[in-house]
This record gives sequence, structure tokens and C-alpha cells, in this order.
Amino acid sequence: MLEWNRKEEAAGIVRFIRARLSLLVMAFLFGNLIAVVFTALEPSGADLRSETYTYQKTTTQNGVKLHALRTRPNNIVLKHIQSNVTLTDEFGINGGFFWNGDLLSIAVVNDQPLVGQQWDYGSGWYNIDVPKGTLVWDEITGSFSVQVAIDAEQLHVTDKGHYWAQGGVSMSLQHDEQWVQQALAEDMPAFAEARLRSGAVYDKSQNLWLLVSETPCTVEQFRTAAIEWVGRTQVVDGVFLDGDGSSQMRSAQIQLKGDTREVYQMLALKKK
Repeated sequence: MLEWNRKEEAAGIVRFIRARLSLLVMAFLFGNLIAVVFTALEPSGADLRSETYTYQKTTTQNGVKLHALRTRPNNIVLKHIQSNVTLTDEFGINGGFFWNGDLLSIAVVNDQPLVGQQWDYGSGWYNIDVPKGTLVWDEITGSFSVQVAIDAEQLHVTDKGHYWAQGGVSMSLQHDEQWVQQALAEDMPAFAEARLRSGAVYDKSQNLWLLVSETPCTVEQFRTAAIEWVGRTQVVDGVFLDGDGSSQMRSAQIQLKGDTREVYQMLALKKK
């Protein structure tokens, strides 16, 4: 009888240990399941970026459908890419002009071009061929300007180590009487043709509006639409960026892929 009791006691201990182990395993698996669920529910990097901009869309009185990402200039980073904007993991829009992979518009951050070195052709140091409108953010003064320049050395900023500059073509938003002459002098492509368009415009509060049209339009129609939307009393100036199939935007709310072509530079929202 004593031997039988000992066996029963040992068996009970084994059953107890097995039961505890089963509970521990179940608790471990349940804990991991909860962790996976909460991880899935947590905001991703893209969701956190959504806090740094406001997405809007409108159809202006002249029939142009516009999409905008409105943000603060310190949220912007210029990037060299080799892809359609919608196929990247970035939020933002296409940048300046290019050809065969070479950047034909100024694209510099803290006096460094996006590709290669200063003075390299196609690096983003130049507005190729003629001086062109360049959107310049001066981090020290906290202010935008549009400067007509042929290369980044000509740009005027407080500190060459604290600025970014995006080349394009002048929109001359405060000069209705001469904007056409200026844009043509800067070789604005397909001036009177209906094409997809993009641009970067700033207002009196130094907000940056990244604009892309969903409908083809002329340069004049796009400029008029931008002024109407931002507001004649609020808009200050801006630049036309590359257009047609290069007019691309990606955000949490919208993806505009142009004609699906690759572009080689973009204005992107910084990742948190």
C-alpha cells in the first residue's frame, strides 16, 4: 500500500508539473498573440508622417482638379530616387526636370547636390541651360524665397549649412503682368499644351503647398488654379516643377502616378 501511495503521489506531481507547463505555454502564446495584435494596431512610420502634413483636393473654377500636401518647410527633405514616386515608401511629389537620369534642376541640401559633387553635371548643382526660378528655404531666417539662378553658388542664404533649394521655373505669383515673359525666358516646357502639372508654392505663413494636377492643363491654367486655391491674399510665390507624366504624388490618402515613368528626384516628407 505504501508503495502504491508513493506511485500515486509521484504521478500527481507529474500531472501538476504538466498542468503548470501547459498554463505557461498557453500564457506565452497568448502574450505573443496580444503583442502581434498591438503591433499591428500601432501607427506605422507612414501613419506618423501623416501628422506632418494636410492633404486636400479641389476642383477650381477653371476646371483644374488639384491635389495638395500642405506642410511646414522643416518637414521636407529633397531626395534622389530612380522610381515612380508611388512605388517608393516616401510621401511627397516629384521634383525638378531631368534627362537620362541627370538632374537638370537645382536640388541641393546644405550646399550639397543630391548626386555627386558640387559642379558635377546632372548632380542637382545647376539649373541647366538658363537661369531659372529656384525655391529656397533659409532655415536660419525661417523664410522662403524664389531666386533666379544658374547654379547653387548664386543662391543667397544666411548660412550655406542650413538651407535647401529646389529648382524649377518661376511662377511669379506677385507679377501677373510679366510672369509669361519670365516663364518663357526660363524655357518652361509645353507652355500652352494641356499636360499634367506640378509645383511648389508658399504662403504668407511660410506653409509649403506641394501641388499636382489630376487633369491636364496649360501652364496658365495651373498657375491660376494655384492662386485661387491658396488664396490671392495669402499666396506669395512658387515654382513650376516637372510636369506631364512626371507629375506624381504619394501620401496616405492618394497616389498619382503620372504616366508610370521613373523620376529621379522628389520632395519628400521626413520620416519620424
